[in-house]
Amino acid sequence: MDRRSFLVSGLSLAGATAVGAEPEAAEPVARKFPISLAQWSLHKAFFGKQLDPLDFAKVARTEYGVDGLEYVNQFFKDKATDKAYLTELKKRASDHGLKNVLIMIDGEGQLGHPEESQRIAAVQNHYKWVDAAKFLGCHSIRVNAYSTGSWDEQRARAADGLARLTEYGNKQRMNIIVENHGGLSSNGKWLSEVMRKVGQKRCGTLPDFGNFRLGPNEEYDRYQGVAEMMPFAKGVSAKTNDFNDQGDEIHTDYVRMMKIVKDAGYNGFVGIEYEGSKLSEPEGIKATKRLLERIRETW
Repeated sequence: MDRRSFLVSGLSLAGATAVGAEPEAAEPVARKFPISLAQWSLHKAFFGKQLDPLDFAKVARTEYGVDGLEYVNQFFKDKATDKAYLTELKKRASDHGLKNVLIMIDGEGQLGHPEESQRIAAVQNHYKWVDAAKFLGCHSIRVNAYSTGSWDEQRARAADGLARLTEYGNKQRMNIIVENHGGLSSNGKWLSEVMRKVGQKRCGTLPDFGNFRLGPNEEYDRYQGVAEMMPFAKGVSAKTNDFNDQGDEIHTDYVRMMKIVKDAGYNGFVGIEYEGSKLSEPEGIKATKRLLERIRETW
């Protein structure tokens, strides 16, 4: 079950930046991209209470050797304003020499809701996560751009909600970034149009290599979609599901995909997000990291 399916089921409410990002939003420039770990890669362990979210940094460093952390608010939903908890998260990341990269935000309302009052409420629901991300030292929060209506209506509504939230993000020097994560947001052309309509430097994208399903039997071309999103990218989500015996992901040509990322001038964090079921979560994370490291050697 992927993150979007989990959210829709009702069980739960799912680096340096690309060219054009503001200097203060950037990670230290590196010739080759650093690797972060998306907390969702261990969602079975976290939801199953096999792992404590406070131990995310320790596990990420000692078991996987990554450079950064990408949090998911679902695992500490009631802690956005808990300074003691956030202080401990921050301390543990620091203790293990890890960079807090972003928080993925779900379940706080539709930023593209057709009713303006509901859009404003959703925007305001995200404020506390902007503040939490700022406290942790992240550069972004990842949000969703769900909406309803026609292409143009959804574009206008999503852009309105994102623009309002970005205005708050500007005050905290925090990026608001949208992942292709279902509905029209999984259409790279539509999402790039939303970005242009918002027209703010701190509003960007988080291209996910695998989240391009538009419907039960329809999928947007993932390479085209990532290429369309990369001009606005302030993060990259390296989605994996299945691997062959050579260690390659069988659904995404990673050499081709990472060339798109590189050609866009991106050298920020690339986040591991394993969602497969054939390998265990730990083995899937390690397989993804090996694949990224193999590609990184050629950069």
